[in-house]
Amino acid sequence: MNQATAVVADIVRAIAPLDSLEREHIGATLAWLESTDDVFRRVKPDTPPRHLVSYVVLVDPDARTVFLGRHLLADLWLPTGGHISPGEHPLDAAGREATEELGITPEFTVVGPKPLLLTVTTTVGTHSGHEDVSLWYVIRGDRIREYSLDPTEFSEGHWWDIDKFPIPDSDPHFARFLTKLETRLGGHATIAT
Repeated sequence: MNQATAVVADIVRAIAPLDSLEREHIGATLAWLESTDDVFRRVKPDTPPRHLVSYVVLVDPDARTVFLGRHLLADLWLPTGGHISPGEHPLDAAGREATEELGITPEFTVVGPKPLLLTVTTTVGTHSGHEDVSLWYVIRGDRIREYSLDPTEFSEGHWWDIDKFPIPDSDPHFARFLTKLETRLGGHATIAT
């Protein structure tokens, strides 16, 4: 295991799983990291066919809202984020993606600088069929502030209430993310499915 892959393995080991599915995803990810150093996307859209992603979820913890954008390629409501470049630290990738896609300097102050969730997802949309191993980071936002999403990635943005979240077409693990976020924010979400 090279140094960059070892760093990712340490990050993954530090994630406390929400449920049996996240425990399974963590175990599968650690086994994958042990088996290969080819974990960063090198060629769009799917080389290698499984690679690392940093999601960056903009959260206003006071208003209890999250900001999602309508992703052009996936045709889903998704947080900002993207593929981790070869050798890049996942937190650095999260910061870079927040700057590129939201035009902000991110504040990792809601739950800290570690990912809140890890998921393994087969992608959908225009470039479907490969697997994203996603580390979900949380950054602080403000619902009353205007955020301009990168128009080459997103068609529009929208704030969603955490406590009564009508799940739109989104990442299949987004409700689980909100459940885990609730454990950090306190309170009890009513997640509509």
